Amino acid sequence: MRYTIAIAHSFIVFNQQVQQPMRRFIPIYLATICVLLMTAKLFAAEKPNILFIAIDDQNDWIGCLGGHPLAHTPNIDNLAVSGTLFTNAHCQSPLCNPSRTSLMIGMRPSSTGIYGLAPWFRNVPALADSVTLPDHLAKHGYTTYSTGKIYHGRYGRQSDSKEFHHFGPPGGVGIKPDKPLVNTPSGHPLVDWGVFPHKDEQKQDYKVAQYAIDTLKAKPQEPFFLSVGFFLPHVPCYTTQKWYDLFPDDDSVLPKVFPNDRDDTPRFSWYLHWKLPECRLKFLQDENQWHNLARSYLACTAFIDSQVGRVIQQLEDSGYRNDTIIVLWSDHGWHIGEKAITGKNTLWADGTRVPLIFAGPGITPGQVSAQPAELLDIYPTLSELINSKVGKQLEGHSLVPQLKDITAKREHPAITTHNHDNHAIRTTRWRYISYADGSAELYDTLVDPHEWHNLASKAMYQGVIADLRQWIPKTNMKPVKNSSHRILLYSAGKVNWEGADIPKGAPIPEL
Repeated sequence: MRYTIAIAHSFIVFNQQVQQPMRRFIPIYLATICVLLMTAKLFAAEKPNILFIAIDDQNDWIGCLGGHPLAHTPNIDNLAVSGTLFTNAHCQSPLCNPSRTSLMIGMRPSSTGIYGLAPWFRNVPALADSVTLPDHLAKHGYTTYSTGKIYHGRYGRQSDSKEFHHFGPPGGVGIKPDKPLVNTPSGHPLVDWGVFPHKDEQKQDYKVAQYAIDTLKAKPQEPFFLSVGFFLPHVPCYTTQKWYDLFPDDDSVLPKVFPNDRDDTPRFSWYLHWKLPECRLKFLQDENQWHNLARSYLACTAFIDSQVGRVIQQLEDSGYRNDTIIVLWSDHGWHIGEKAITGKNTLWADGTRVPLIFAGPGITPGQVSAQPAELLDIYPTLSELINSKVGKQLEGHSLVPQLKDITAKREHPAITTHNHDNHAIRTTRWRYISYADGSAELYDTLVDPHEWHNLASKAMYQGVIADLRQWIPKTNMKPVKNSSHRILLYSAGKVNWEGADIPKGAPIPEL
């Protein structure tokens, strides 16, 4: 469209200025315009704009994913209908920094050695010169814009950062209550939730959406890569009353849980979230906070859906929708009582399953795929959609065959890693979890979608396990230098969490 307008304007000027004797050349000029329009159309198809929408800590409580029957996400659901939805998509790590690093540089956490909230990958000598997704797009003519949380925290937004050409407001909570709404065991300022008097416009995510809207109104330089990173429903799940009131204060808001669900899971599974700011289910039940947290999370998700809708509506109003690829994703899931915990840092579906939607040029609308997909696939997929060569370091696989035809077979499972040598392998049917000490879990998700019954010890499934183990990454780096925050080490039978050894038989915290 941008090329059509420019060429049409040039013809108007030509027609007004050309003298009568020259008007016989107008048919030739019109033929030239037709050729230029066809060329412009091809060029536009090769270089579509990209709207890149990230949502922090968003699990499958999305209408089109069916993770919660009360989920209110009409805008995300409409986006899914307009494009291709992957209902079996999973993150590379159930933690912000390693997940986002993996997506943006195209390498698995087991290949980068980044497992915690630090370090920033540019400070790791072996990764310092990595060609990130925005780097790659910039080298292919894209003007890159970023607002909100794309990398973890303020990574990529430092004064000397060259990750993007233009920056909008950073990600964050925005307005907060004068004091915590919930007295949690950790007392961590981010681990809070509930309602207090404020307006949607005072939230940082509203400002992030507004920057994207204003950028689109101002007609950004094309082709553009506009990355919009929303913070909610990451804790603190602060919500305005109107969203909170969408959801009842009864058991219908609670996730399904299985009594004594952890009885058949290895002790090592607890080490992945040994002592964290996030609460255990026991606290929520003892303090009558489970309904409140579930409602707050659902409400924050509904609010973020409204902001996604605002941005996509402006994309439409500005005339870019038909020329723009939209990809929507979350960095990992989040537990709200499942497996006796809240938060992330797990290798089960509640920690790894995420929304992943593509829509726009080159993508067949109305498709739904249950084949496994990974966030790692986004980089090579976008590269192929814009007809650019992918870097040799990319470990993901393009989803373009499925975006064109949902029946196209995908051979690769989704692989999630949390700290060294702990992996989940997810196929269309199975979830296999292998821990660093050799313990394991296996779930048949066709008959056990909630992953309540661990089959790993049963003789009849050893062949299945052997097949799935072939997908465990061959490279399993130990954490890089200066790794910190949620780092788990295992060696010679010793378990070390955050720099301190865990004695054998030590009681699990907060149970």
